[in-house]
Amino acid sequence: MPYDPTKMKDWQIGEAAEEHMPTVDEARERLGLEKDEVMPYGKKICKLDFMRIIERLKDRPDGYYIDVTAITPTPLGEGKTTTTLGLIEGLSKRGKNVGGCIRQPSGGPTMNIKGTAAGGGISLLIPMTEFSLGLTGDINDLVNAHNLAMVALTSRMMHERNYDDVELAKRGLRRLDIDPTRVEMGWVIDFCAQSLRNIVIGLGGRMDGYMMESKFGIAVSSELMAMLSIVRDLADLRERMGKITVAFDKKGKPVTTADLEVDGAMTAWMRNTINPTLCWTVEYQPVLVHAGPFANIAVGQSSIIGDRLGLKMFDYHVTESGFGADIGFEKFWNVKCRLSGLKPRVAILTTTIRALKMHGGGPTVTAGLPLPKAYAKEDLKLLEKGLPNMLHNINIIRTSGINPVVCINVFPTDTKDEIALVRKAAEAAGVRCAVSEHWRYGGDGALELADAVMDACQDKTEFKFLYLLETKLRERVERIAKVVYGADGVSWTPEAEAKAKMLEADPQYDDYATMMVKVHLSLSHDPTRKGVPKGWILPVRDVLIFSGAKFLCPMTGTISLMPGTSSDPAFRRVDVDVETGLVKGLF
Repeated sequence: MPYDPTKMKDWQIGEAAEEHMPTVDEARERLGLEKDEVMPYGKKICKLDFMRIIERLKDRPDGYYIDVTAITPTPLGEGKTTTTLGLIEGLSKRGKNVGGCIRQPSGGPTMNIKGTAAGGGISLLIPMTEFSLGLTGDINDLVNAHNLAMVALTSRMMHERNYDDVELAKRGLRRLDIDPTRVEMGWVIDFCAQSLRNIVIGLGGRMDGYMMESKFGIAVSSELMAMLSIVRDLADLRERMGKITVAFDKKGKPVTTADLEVDGAMTAWMRNTINPTLCWTVEYQPVLVHAGPFANIAVGQSSIIGDRLGLKMFDYHVTESGFGADIGFEKFWNVKCRLSGLKPRVAILTTTIRALKMHGGGPTVTAGLPLPKAYAKEDLKLLEKGLPNMLHNINIIRTSGINPVVCINVFPTDTKDEIALVRKAAEAAGVRCAVSEHWRYGGDGALELADAVMDACQDKTEFKFLYLLETKLRERVERIAKVVYGADGVSWTPEAEAKAKMLEADPQYDDYATMMVKVHLSLSHDPTRKGVPKGWILPVRDVLIFSGAKFLCPMTGTISLMPGTSSDPAFRRVDVDVETGLVKGLF
């Protein structure tokens, strides 16, 4: 192996691997693509023309569909993307035609605590710098499209205040009578900026806008990202774009992007986002990049488009779901697969010994601070106390009718006895378990995992949803809370319950997906409750309506759509080598 991650930083490995990364022409030839099916962005990066490729390969059988999820994570994450890339490398070492689709990282985490979502070690995505800093511009296009809706709304509110109906008519406008206290959308920016959570806009004179309270969210929490994750093509995106509810009028009627006549321009901004970007592992296996993160707020999946394309191009297609199985896998299972019609064969449960120790009562893990020394020492009793969290997440996957494979994502401080204890518990639960050292050894370190996955792909599965589409909203939430999270029940605030009843009574919401909004650091709504909490009730305080994505989003606990930047953010260590122009310090 030419790279040693114990001695090299991720950005150094990425920089070295990129020297031999396939050019666009080499990639096209290797993947058997036609010339008009690739859209170059320079010499080595390209988008793939989804509609052209899917039409040409429409009669080709789909490959095996594999999802990567995780146990309830620490704030540091447990390496789902690293495992995804390691599995792709391992399957390739076994001679399989394999690829995958992962999510594009947000600039917020990249420049904050978590760092990039490019994997790590020898299970790393390249080109790492471009992947981490905007890639082919999908998130930037989304930001422009989203904020254009707010420009349309706020300018319209100012003009309706300043002009009577006659003057509005001269300008080709009709009065929408927007209620300034019921503006649903805010602005977005792709950084963590707590000072923008609650703002006042329109200060100044009458021509300086409409003064009102407003807000910012992080870009990937936008409804547009949810739409990009689940649309089937550009026509689907265009149809949904006009249905987005931006605000309500003073009679309680939705004001949509179509009412503001901005939906066409928003689609124009996002026209190129519909096509996935082609990237590579450091061992040069193909990986599509499409849609964004944040499964505790939005859908948190790589896209349906990316998966449809990958299943036609590859015999084994690996995708990933955000955070733990209670959030990311639940949405993959009951939302994404329902919308796509695709049925997975295997789900990988990424498991780390440090996370299990945390769930067993270990010291608090705080992002941005050194990991407590207790996690670097063997402690079988602490580890054993945390095993129920893994077993609970195994059962979540089993409830879907597909096969879980536990992947022990090995860290250098893990001991043989600790690894053996986790393996014994997984196998006693009746599931396959593989020890994987893909971070250190790439595909060679993931051979056991690759073998377990190939074996599991041969099993008969009976994939089934947790609830039927005709199930009403409150009944869906109750079932998710009890079966997936392990709650005793659900409590609704009076306002949330009234809203739920209204939504249940309106037939237009019957086919809306249920998109739970919950913290990711616990199976419960309380991030401090680790392991498998018992004797608790899930509180629902509101239901957000995403009418373009067609999501109803029950809000549990306290969730902010705009994360904050820490006191020791990653951007302090990112710089540019002025001699070469290369970026250093990304992790």
